[in-house]
Amino acid sequence: MLILASASPRRRLLLESACLKFQVLTADIDEEHHFGEEPTEYVKRLAYSKALAVAQKTAAADFVLGADTTVVFGSEVLGKPKNNAEAEKMLLLLSGQTHQVHTGWAIIHGDKSLVAVESTAVSFRKLSAAEIAKYIASGEPFDKAGGYGIQGLGGTLIDRVSGSYSNVVGLPLAEVLGGLRQMGAI
Repeated sequence: MLILASASPRRRLLLESACLKFQVLTADIDEEHHFGEEPTEYVKRLAYSKALAVAQKTAAADFVLGADTTVVFGSEVLGKPKNNAEAEKMLLLLSGQTHQVHTGWAIIHGDKSLVAVESTAVSFRKLSAAEIAKYIASGEPFDKAGGYGIQGLGGTLIDRVSGSYSNVVGLPLAEVLGGLRQMGAI
């Protein structure tokens, strides 16, 4: 059985689009970004921690997939905005700029594991204050790293994507499917 260790509806939809059968079990882990921790190491650590927390509650025959996505501009890790002011700050920062989206993913099966990270460059077009206000009013920024969702209205803010589109949504599907094949899950 494949188990997704994530509450993300976007990850669920991506796996469903690949016609995979799976269950969802969420993990309650500490998601604090450690001082000095590189963003790619951060998302790999969280992905593995989520998968491990769920794997410890399931059968050894199960394949557990954990993932975590973060948005990075320069050296600043952009989490999920908590309010309008934070969302506006993030969108102003990203406007007219290129940033990185990193998704760490981990598969655990018994005593075997596979952990990787995928990175994608995303360029925003220059945004007006009115566009930012309208986007914030939509409510879309608040449950997404970096304050935007490429698969929704946030896609209109983007000029270019260099790399995996599904990675920006929350799961680098081609890479994860390759990992599942490598581990013998599919």
